[in-house]
Amino acid sequence: MIRWIVTDLDGTLVGRDLAMVPESGDALRRFMAAGGEVIVATGRMESSARRYVEELGLTSPAILYNGARTVDLGSGAVLRSRALPVDAWKSLIGMFDELPEGVYPVAFTGGEALAVHDVPELRDYARRDGVALRDPGDWAALPPGEITKCMLIGAAPVEVELPGTVVLRSEATYLEVLPEGATKGTALRELAASRGVPMEQIAAIGDNPNDLDMIAAAGLGAAVGDGHPDVRAAAGVVVGACADGAVADLVELVMAAR
Repeated sequence: MIRWIVTDLDGTLVGRDLAMVPESGDALRRFMAAGGEVIVATGRMESSARRYVEELGLTSPAILYNGARTVDLGSGAVLRSRALPVDAWKSLIGMFDELPEGVYPVAFTGGEALAVHDVPELRDYARRDGVALRDPGDWAALPPGEITKCMLIGAAPVEVELPGTVVLRSEATYLEVLPEGATKGTALRELAASRGVPMEQIAAIGDNPNDLDMIAAAGLGAAVGDGHPDVRAAAGVVVGACADGAVADLVELVMAAR
């Protein structure tokens, strides 16, 4: 029996209009009313994920920053946290001036999103995620051992390979550099172990490559029907498109098996 449903936000539970798909939200509430628990697992930060957590009425921890932090958004308690190695962060700073035209860095520390460029690409990111970007003035002035993750936003291809990090693409124009071990799957395994929930009693759903290890870790891994081909190929089940209620489809499968 599935006890937890773990869902990505953007492209899975949340549509292109940045609103939660009504059918999916209603289905998750039915699952919770029947005794299940819902976990959000997203690349978003605290302030960005909170609106969806509150809309669902969740009291469970949220997996944020693609697994770098697990946070109880109700109390603000940080249950799990990883940071980029100091040397990796310093190497990233050295790369910033050499990034291709149209690619811009955003760094996250202490619950803040930081950027030095005021350009349409970053304004669109901030609008989409509902975050405020603060100019740190000098990247080197940030606490080097407290950088949760770094994003490189832009359409131009970028290659990053640094010791102690994991690099993934969460959207076509979002390249994320995370601390080693900071993945949704790793965070989910640790959270489930701490709560005594076997992985085979967890269903997880996502749409992009940053969801792959989470889908693989869960007892039931589901892919959104209009998600990335690699995710669809890896999933145990492929449901409908996000806008058509992908998460609702998963809930229906789970509830039918109870």
